[in-house]
Amino acid sequence: MAKPSRELADALRATALRIQSGAPYAWGNHGSCNCGHLLQVITRLSEKEILTYAHTAPGEWTELAAEYCGITQAPVSLLVKKLMEAGLTPTDIHHLEYLTDRTILEKLPGGFRWLKRNQREDVVVYMETFADWIEGQLPPESANTVQYWVDTMVNLQPESTLQA
Repeated sequence: MAKPSRELADALRATALRIQSGAPYAWGNHGSCNCGHLLQVITRLSEKEILTYAHTAPGEWTELAAEYCGITQAPVSLLVKKLMEAGLTPTDIHHLEYLTDRTILEKLPGGFRWLKRNQREDVVVYMETFADWIEGQLPPESANTVQYWVDTMVNLQPESTLQA
């Protein structure tokens, strides 16, 4: 299970807010799917940049995370590394993309239910519930920390680092 941190909880909330607020969402697009949106918040890369990096290796985020190698420094490995540095494991990445972690699903408002991986509303409630779970694992003193990611990252435009 994810390594709980204020930063990860805030990044999940910021991601949920972006998706809920109408940011382009497409489950089949590495740059605008569940993990793609989280990467946009964590890295400030654009959807297009994430898509370009992700397409340096075949597969969905689940396969990319499972095959991650920290030594290669391939662009896609750097993206997976960012997710792992935020506190996610390859299993968490899989569950985030498919909305399937039973620990999170059991804590959903209204109780356990299966969610659909490509439904905007389901992604939002899963990420918010995941953030709630993380916050429940944090020491009490961190509960009053300013939500850095939500307050500073949600509305920032991604910085372009690739030449078109």
